[in-house]
Amino acid sequence: MLGGRYRIVAPIGVGASAQVFLADDITLRRRVAVKVLHEALAADDGFLRRFRAEAQAAASLNHPHVLGVYDWGHDDVPYLVSEYLGGGSLESMIRAEHRLTTSQGLLVGLEAARGLEYAHGEGLVHRDIKPANLLFGEGGRLRIADFGLARALAEAGWTEPDGSMVGTARYAAPEQARGEKVGPAADVYALALTVNEAVSGQLPFVADTAIATLMARAETPFEPHPDLGPLGATLRRAGAIDPDERPTASEFVRGFLEAAEDLPRPGVLPLVGPTIDVSAGDHTQLVPDPVSTSTPPTPVPALPAEDDDADRRWPLIVIAVLAIIAGVVGAVFAFQDNQTPTMAVPELVGGTAEDASSAALEGGWVLSLEDGRQDGSIAGEVLRVDPPPGTELEEGEILTVVVSKGEELVVVPELIGETEVSAAALLESVGLSVGRVTQEESETVESGLVTEVRLEPGQTEVEPGSSVDIVVSAGPSQRQVPAVPESLDLEDARQVLADRRLVAEIVEEPSEDVPVGAVVEFRPGPSAWVDADSVVEVVVSTGPAPRAVPETVGLTVTEATDLLKSFGFEVLGVDGNPALPVLGTNPRAGELHDFGTGVRIVT
Repeated sequence: MLGGRYRIVAPIGVGASAQVFLADDITLRRRVAVKVLHEALAADDGFLRRFRAEAQAAASLNHPHVLGVYDWGHDDVPYLVSEYLGGGSLESMIRAEHRLTTSQGLLVGLEAARGLEYAHGEGLVHRDIKPANLLFGEGGRLRIADFGLARALAEAGWTEPDGSMVGTARYAAPEQARGEKVGPAADVYALALTVNEAVSGQLPFVADTAIATLMARAETPFEPHPDLGPLGATLRRAGAIDPDERPTASEFVRGFLEAAEDLPRPGVLPLVGPTIDVSAGDHTQLVPDPVSTSTPPTPVPALPAEDDDADRRWPLIVIAVLAIIAGVVGAVFAFQDNQTPTMAVPELVGGTAEDASSAALEGGWVLSLEDGRQDGSIAGEVLRVDPPPGTELEEGEILTVVVSKGEELVVVPELIGETEVSAAALLESVGLSVGRVTQEESETVESGLVTEVRLEPGQTEVEPGSSVDIVVSAGPSQRQVPAVPESLDLEDARQVLADRRLVAEIVEEPSEDVPVGAVVEFRPGPSAWVDADSVVEVVVSTGPAPRAVPETVGLTVTEATDLLKSFGFEVLGVDGNPALPVLGTNPRAGELHDFGTGVRIVT
């Protein structure tokens, strides 16, 4: 008996610093787990002070995934009293060679991360997350055990039998290996290793000694086993060497939830309940309350052989019957006294979460708060309770309370492809409004149409009366007119413009330098910026332009020949004496003719 209240039944677990027993709380008539610490700690006043402070802090935690701490004490040895869970630990599953599926590993990690998220928010760091400290109720719900105990043992300078400090080396974070300050990130790291082991059966960085194990992970990043599949990315980040690069417990929860979208629903966990060893030595049996008024059954005495002696038989028969009745009645009362206390769930709908918390505290229930929505409700109002009001609920059972986050969310209508005006009208029709409007260029959507609705990934509903941000197309971006291709080929020029979403328009013009049919230039010219689908003129050469035959009268034949050639004409010959002055040409001076036309000189 510890503290005059907790009657030890049987051992259910043992560690280097403590042993765990199944016990009976004879005051509240319930089964509990009692962790009895090493007797060497009983003489350490500093430890006892720290132990008391940490136990009180742990007892203040109230979360579905944190083991409930009921009491603590010091009766020759320090001990801690918590709720008893019949589903065993994750370590017992691993030792039984039950490898979890990836979906089951995600479920374990998610529930543990939610427990850490709550505890870290309350300012408590566990320091010793490992499979042995992840316990399960008979329904499979996970709870984290031993909050505060690792810190109390560490600050007392307690060492394990191999000389290592408290905090299992197999799951210690790199900063613990380096002797640095331990924060919430160490819990996240240890949980990542634990989930990896539960699914793959392998724990990384394990060496022959604790020192070698710690050194291995101080400089090597954690790489999840391939069996973790969609969980790999989340666990890899949680296993970063630098604690600042790891997610918080809240971010870890979100990572598990995102990975869950790619995994099937998990099957029932392969729970391995604690093995209660009652084979060695004496064990204390559960007995009725010492002050119970129950009367044990009295054996019926043997009757005399003389069947005809009624005067002697009836008194004995009456006494025997009364004794039996008294025993039965006493047994009934003893049975009723030993039942777990129950209390009717009060009417909580319409009240507040604080009201539900007070009711759970009074009934000794574990409060599980869930979010819900209902039109006509206000945020913080209790919508539903499970089990319903009036139900008798045993102490230690879960009371689920659904608390309103406000009215039902509004589905955002389909806005993609609508004009800004029509989008505003659609939103107003469901009680919403247009928020920030952002103009963004789009190669595929016409200017003025909605291209995007700015919501969280996967979000389709918003609070009533909310404003919704949208993105409206500003049309395609401007493009720069390219240079004329070196080939001067018309088809090449068309393709160059088409690649930039520009339209070629052919314009023919004479050119002294560019051959007929070749591209002379683009208009506007290269480097000019124009709208998409703009027309760019492609100037194609028709060859040199017609020109007038020059005046040659009075010139010598030689002078006239040079002048005609300079104008692009070909001299075909001289009509008359070549030594005499030129009288004219055929065709005559001033007439327009194509480049290369033949001309005869007349003297």
